[in-house]
Amino acid sequence: MAAPAKKPRNPYDTKRRILAAAKVEFAKKGLGGARVDDIAARAKANKRMMYHYFGNKEELFRQVVEDAYGEFRDREAALELDSLEPVAAVKTLIAFIWKYFLANPEFITLVNSENLHKARHIKKSQRMQEMNRSFVRRMQRLLERGVKAQVFRKGLDPVQVNISIAAVGYYYLTNRFTGSIVFERDLMAEDALAARLEFNTRTILRMICTPQTLERIDA
Repeated sequence: MAAPAKKPRNPYDTKRRILAAAKVEFAKKGLGGARVDDIAARAKANKRMMYHYFGNKEELFRQVVEDAYGEFRDREAALELDSLEPVAAVKTLIAFIWKYFLANPEFITLVNSENLHKARHIKKSQRMQEMNRSFVRRMQRLLERGVKAQVFRKGLDPVQVNISIAAVGYYYLTNRFTGSIVFERDLMAEDALAARLEFNTRTILRMICTPQTLERIDA
């Protein structure tokens, strides 16, 4: 009786599994702590295939970080902020980033890890440049629409606004364990998270909105 034919190898599936496994290992242990053997075992692939597709561990890490940013930017683009009234668009973006950080803690740890390496893996990445330039342009359009509608202040820097929106959530979550001790409250309790999102939203709106708009929002 003839032996059953082997299922043909699917390169795309193998690469996908390696990337998914590497994302878990790098998020848990960082670039230095993650082991190629553990990544291969989690991906149910051999090390030879990993080196064949990615060259080395540092290149694999670069692609994992790029993919993490790519997924984040794709989800942000899907919000279609250009179709929303300016204040509603900003509120939508703030809530999205906060909820994304909560649902995807590995994104924060991967970003932290790459910052420890001074962004050397993504520094020359064309893909990173393209996706993030699009992100900044979307914010620029949003701010311009808000100025035209007389709801946002003039002269706002889209990069500074983007950084501020991310920062008010990012710091809270990266320091949630020590913060819960320092401030003697459970920062991850459901009511605490809801209160923080409201605080983040009001903080950013006060930064970018005209006084007249704030009076209307607070009324």
